[in-house]
Amino acid sequence: MTTESTQAPRGAAAPGSVTVLLGAAVAALVAGLVLALVGGTTTGTAAAFGAVAGTLLVVVVLAAGALTVGLVAGALPTASLLVALLTYTLQVLLLGLAFLALRDSGLLDGTLDPRWVAGGVVAGTLVWLVAQVVLTVRVRIPVYDLPASSPTQPAPSPSPAAPEAPEAGAR
Repeated sequence: MTTESTQAPRGAAAPGSVTVLLGAAVAALVAGLVLALVGGTTTGTAAAFGAVAGTLLVVVVLAAGALTVGLVAGALPTASLLVALLTYTLQVLLLGLAFLALRDSGLLDGTLDPRWVAGGVVAGTLVWLVAQVVLTVRVRIPVYDLPASSPTQPAPSPSPAAPEAPEAGAR
């Protein structure tokens, strides 16, 4: 006997992925604000602005990558690993290009402290990753879909012709 399974698409993203994305972004932004407060009180406004700039940079890049991988995984699951690896490579490249753009713009000469920008990127990335792992583990995503039971079909019952058989090995 074969049961009919329903093949309904799950949608553009896994359930709870938006919650995970927002939670990781909020956690990274809070860490960036704490880092900015520490930098502002110990070193000055350039450190505070640098910590905020580094954190915002990493949140934007990681959020864009997570959204891209989520959309591709929902639309074409077989390509999601390839897209995830390419997205990671592009995220590293984008962060490098952003640092070059900051250096060439002259903002790192006085407006932003480059050490605190790097600290914001590192702290934001670490907090993002930890929050994303913790929140992803807590989201319940079903491994498979159960078939919908039909009210018109009765539940299968044992056939009356089958005699009660003793346990295996019983004599």
